[in-house]
Amino acid sequence: MTILRKMAALAVLAVTLLLGQAGTSQALTPQQELIDKSRITFEKLIGSYEFGELPGYLKRAKAVMIFPEIFKAGFVIGGEGGNGVLMVRDPNQGWSQPAFYTLAAGSLGLQIGGQLSETVFTIMSDKALQAVLNDQMKFGGDMSIAAGPIGKGVGANTTTNLDADVYTFAKTSGLFGGVSFNGAGILRKDDWNAAYYGAGTLPQWIVIDRKVSNPNGQALVNALSPY
Repeated sequence: MTILRKMAALAVLAVTLLLGQAGTSQALTPQQELIDKSRITFEKLIGSYEFGELPGYLKRAKAVMIFPEIFKAGFVIGGEGGNGVLMVRDPNQGWSQPAFYTLAAGSLGLQIGGQLSETVFTIMSDKALQAVLNDQMKFGGDMSIAAGPIGKGVGANTTTNLDADVYTFAKTSGLFGGVSFNGAGILRKDDWNAAYYGAGTLPQWIVIDRKVSNPNGQALVNALSPY
Protein backbone atom coordinates (compact mmCIF):
# COMPACT_ATOMS: atom_id res chain seq x y z
CA MET A 1 0.00 0.00 0.00
CA THR A 2 2.85 2.31 0.84
CA ILE A 3 4.48 1.60 -2.51
CA LEU A 4 1.21 2.31 -4.32
CA ARG A 5 0.85 5.58 -2.50
CA LYS A 6 4.38 6.57 -3.41
CA MET A 7 3.75 5.67 -7.05
CA ALA A 8 0.53 7.68 -7.04
CA ALA A 9 2.30 10.65 -5.49
CA LEU A 10 5.03 10.44 -8.12
CA ALA A 11 2.43 10.23 -10.89
CA VAL A 12 0.63 13.30 -9.56
CA LEU A 13 3.96 15.14 -9.34
CA ALA A 14 4.85 14.19 -12.91
CA VAL A 15 1.49 15.38 -14.24
CA THR A 16 1.82 18.61 -12.29
CA LEU A 17 5.26 19.25 -13.78
CA LEU A 18 4.04 18.49 -17.28
CA LEU A 19 1.07 20.85 -16.90
CA GLY A 20 3.37 23.50 -15.56
CA GLN A 21 5.66 23.13 -18.55
CA ALA A 22 2.72 23.25 -20.95
CA GLY A 23 1.44 26.38 -19.29
CA THR A 24 4.85 28.00 -19.58
CA SER A 25 5.26 27.10 -23.26
CA GLN A 26 1.84 28.53 -24.08
CA ALA A 27 2.30 31.77 -22.16
CA LEU A 28 1.93 34.83 -24.36
CA THR A 29 4.95 36.98 -25.02
CA PRO A 30 4.53 40.71 -24.23
CA GLN A 31 4.52 41.39 -27.97
CA GLN A 32 1.76 38.89 -28.71
CA GLU A 33 -0.27 40.09 -25.75
CA LEU A 34 -0.10 43.65 -27.09
CA ILE A 35 -1.16 42.52 -30.56
CA ASP A 36 -4.12 40.60 -29.14
CA LYS A 37 -5.16 43.58 -27.00
CA SER A 38 -4.80 45.86 -30.02
CA ARG A 39 -7.19 43.68 -31.99
CA ILE A 40 -9.72 43.73 -29.16
CA THR A 41 -9.46 47.52 -28.87
CA PHE A 42 -9.83 47.98 -32.61
CA GLU A 43 -12.90 45.75 -32.81
CA LYS A 44 -14.43 47.54 -29.83
CA LEU A 45 -13.96 51.03 -31.26
CA ILE A 46 -14.74 50.25 -34.91
CA GLY A 47 -18.09 48.77 -33.87
CA SER A 48 -19.00 51.52 -31.42
CA TYR A 49 -21.89 53.91 -32.09
CA GLU A 50 -19.81 56.56 -30.39
CA PHE A 51 -17.18 56.31 -33.15
CA GLY A 52 -19.46 55.86 -36.13
CA GLU A 53 -17.19 57.84 -38.43
CA LEU A 54 -14.06 55.87 -37.61
CA PRO A 55 -14.57 53.45 -40.55
CA GLY A 56 -14.71 56.40 -42.97
CA TYR A 57 -11.52 57.91 -41.60
CA LEU A 58 -9.80 54.54 -41.60
CA LYS A 59 -10.59 53.91 -45.26
CA ARG A 60 -8.89 57.20 -46.14
CA ALA A 61 -5.93 56.71 -43.83
CA LYS A 62 -2.37 56.03 -44.91
CA ALA A 63 -1.74 54.11 -41.70
CA VAL A 64 -3.19 53.42 -38.29
CA MET A 65 -1.75 53.17 -34.80
CA ILE A 66 -3.59 51.25 -32.09
CA PHE A 67 -2.81 51.74 -28.40
CA PRO A 68 -4.93 49.47 -26.19
CA GLU A 69 -3.74 51.11 -22.97
CA ILE A 70 -2.51 54.68 -22.65
CA PHE A 71 -2.28 55.68 -19.01
CA LYS A 72 -2.24 59.33 -18.05
CA ALA A 73 -1.61 60.37 -14.46
CA GLY A 74 -0.67 63.55 -12.72
CA PHE A 75 -0.29 65.42 -9.51
CA VAL A 76 1.09 68.81 -10.55
CA ILE A 77 3.66 66.96 -12.69
CA GLY A 78 1.92 64.64 -15.10
CA GLY A 79 2.82 62.07 -17.68
CA GLU A 80 1.28 59.59 -20.06
CA GLY A 81 2.47 56.54 -21.89
CA GLY A 82 1.67 53.20 -23.41
CA ASN A 83 2.67 50.67 -26.04
CA GLY A 84 0.98 50.21 -29.38
CA VAL A 85 1.34 49.07 -32.96
CA LEU A 86 1.66 50.75 -36.36
CA MET A 87 0.08 49.25 -39.48
CA VAL A 88 0.31 50.70 -43.00
CA ARG A 89 -2.07 50.22 -45.91
CA ASP A 90 -0.76 49.33 -49.36
CA PRO A 91 -3.23 49.75 -52.28
CA ASN A 92 -2.31 46.32 -53.66
CA GLN A 93 -1.26 44.32 -50.60
CA GLY A 94 -3.69 45.67 -48.00
CA TRP A 95 -2.75 46.23 -44.37
CA SER A 96 0.73 45.36 -43.16
CA GLN A 97 1.67 43.36 -40.12
CA PRO A 98 2.15 45.40 -36.92
CA ALA A 99 5.32 47.20 -35.89
CA PHE A 100 5.79 48.06 -32.23
CA TYR A 101 5.90 51.61 -30.87
CA THR A 102 5.60 53.45 -27.58
CA LEU A 103 3.94 56.78 -26.73
CA ALA A 104 5.41 59.01 -24.05
CA ALA A 105 4.79 62.55 -22.82
CA GLY A 106 5.24 64.67 -19.73
CA SER A 107 3.54 67.88 -18.58
CA LEU A 108 3.71 70.44 -15.82
CA GLY A 109 0.65 72.24 -14.49
CA LEU A 110 -2.30 72.20 -12.13
CA GLN A 111 -3.65 68.71 -12.56
CA ILE A 112 -4.63 65.75 -10.47
CA GLY A 113 -6.14 62.43 -11.37
CA GLY A 114 -5.66 59.49 -13.68
CA GLN A 115 -7.07 58.27 -16.96
CA LEU A 116 -6.85 55.11 -19.03
CA SER A 117 -7.68 55.27 -22.72
CA GLU A 118 -7.95 52.85 -25.61
CA THR A 119 -6.94 54.82 -28.67
CA VAL A 120 -6.86 54.48 -32.43
CA PHE A 121 -4.83 57.06 -34.35
CA THR A 122 -5.63 57.40 -38.06
CA ILE A 123 -2.60 58.76 -39.92
CA MET A 124 -3.88 60.77 -42.87
CA SER A 125 -0.74 62.26 -44.44
CA ASP A 126 2.47 60.89 -45.92
CA LYS A 127 4.34 63.47 -43.85
CA ALA A 128 3.02 62.03 -40.58
CA LEU A 129 3.69 58.44 -41.64
CA GLN A 130 7.24 59.28 -42.65
CA ALA A 131 7.79 61.01 -39.31
CA VAL A 132 6.70 57.86 -37.48
CA LEU A 133 9.00 55.68 -39.59
CA ASN A 134 11.89 58.08 -39.03
CA ASP A 135 11.27 57.99 -35.27
CA GLN A 136 10.65 61.75 -35.24
CA MET A 137 6.92 61.94 -34.52
CA LYS A 138 5.80 64.50 -32.00
CA PHE A 139 2.17 65.59 -31.95
CA GLY A 140 1.48 69.30 -32.18
CA GLY A 141 3.39 72.02 -33.99
CA ASP A 142 4.19 70.88 -37.51
CA MET A 143 2.39 67.56 -36.99
CA SER A 144 -1.25 68.47 -36.44
CA ILE A 145 -3.54 66.21 -34.44
CA ALA A 146 -7.30 66.47 -33.86
CA ALA A 147 -10.03 64.48 -32.19
CA GLY A 148 -12.18 62.45 -34.54
CA PRO A 149 -15.92 63.16 -34.62
CA ILE A 150 -18.15 61.42 -32.09
CA GLY A 151 -21.66 60.01 -32.20
CA LYS A 152 -22.79 59.78 -35.82
CA GLY A 153 -23.78 56.15 -35.74
CA VAL A 154 -22.13 52.89 -36.74
CA GLY A 155 -21.09 52.78 -40.36
CA ALA A 156 -21.40 56.51 -40.99
CA ASN A 157 -19.21 57.55 -43.88
CA THR A 158 -19.66 61.29 -44.18
CA THR A 159 -16.02 62.14 -43.51
CA THR A 160 -15.23 65.54 -45.01
CA ASN A 161 -12.83 67.27 -42.62
CA LEU A 162 -9.36 65.84 -43.24
CA ASP A 163 -7.27 68.90 -42.44
CA ALA A 164 -5.22 67.30 -39.66
CA ASP A 165 -2.30 64.92 -40.15
CA VAL A 166 -3.59 62.57 -37.45
CA TYR A 167 -7.03 61.98 -35.89
CA THR A 168 -7.64 60.31 -32.56
CA PHE A 169 -10.52 58.08 -31.54
CA ALA A 170 -10.16 57.40 -27.82
CA LYS A 171 -12.37 55.57 -25.34
CA THR A 172 -11.47 56.82 -21.88
CA SER A 173 -12.12 56.21 -18.22
CA GLY A 174 -10.82 58.07 -15.21
CA LEU A 175 -10.73 61.56 -13.80
CA PHE A 176 -9.40 63.64 -16.68
CA GLY A 177 -12.17 65.22 -18.75
CA GLY A 178 -10.65 64.83 -22.21
CA VAL A 179 -7.80 63.40 -24.18
CA SER A 180 -5.05 65.61 -25.58
CA PHE A 181 -1.92 64.14 -27.12
CA ASN A 182 -0.25 67.43 -28.04
CA GLY A 183 3.42 67.19 -27.16
CA ALA A 184 3.41 63.39 -27.01
CA GLY A 185 6.15 61.56 -28.83
CA ILE A 186 5.93 58.27 -30.73
CA LEU A 187 9.08 56.13 -30.65
CA ARG A 188 9.74 52.73 -32.16
CA LYS A 189 10.42 49.77 -29.87
CA ASP A 190 13.42 48.18 -31.54
CA ASP A 191 13.77 45.44 -28.92
CA TRP A 192 10.15 44.35 -29.37
CA ASN A 193 10.35 44.40 -33.17
CA ALA A 194 13.51 42.27 -32.97
CA ALA A 195 11.92 39.85 -30.50
CA TYR A 196 8.83 39.34 -32.69
CA TYR A 197 10.34 39.38 -36.19
CA GLY A 198 14.08 38.80 -35.82
CA ALA A 199 17.25 40.63 -34.86
CA GLY A 200 17.77 44.04 -36.42
CA THR A 201 14.22 44.38 -37.74
CA LEU A 202 13.16 47.96 -38.48
CA PRO A 203 9.55 49.17 -38.79
CA GLN A 204 10.22 50.00 -42.47
CA TRP A 205 10.91 46.31 -43.14
CA ILE A 206 7.60 45.30 -41.56
CA VAL A 207 5.11 47.90 -42.77
CA ILE A 208 6.58 49.18 -46.06
CA ASP A 209 9.07 46.69 -47.51
CA ARG A 210 7.28 43.70 -45.94
CA LYS A 211 10.50 41.71 -45.70
CA VAL A 212 9.47 40.01 -42.46
CA SER A 213 6.25 38.62 -41.02
CA ASN A 214 4.90 36.61 -38.13
CA PRO A 215 1.83 34.38 -38.63
CA ASN A 216 0.65 35.19 -35.10
CA GLY A 217 -0.05 38.77 -36.17
CA GLN A 218 -2.47 37.75 -38.90
CA ALA A 219 -5.62 37.95 -36.74
CA LEU A 220 -5.04 41.68 -36.26
CA VAL A 221 -4.40 42.12 -39.99
CA ASN A 222 -7.65 40.29 -40.73
CA ALA A 223 -9.57 42.58 -38.36
CA LEU A 224 -8.47 45.62 -40.39
CA SER A 225 -8.88 44.00 -43.82
CA PRO A 226 -12.50 45.17 -44.44
CA TYR A 227 -11.29 48.77 -44.17
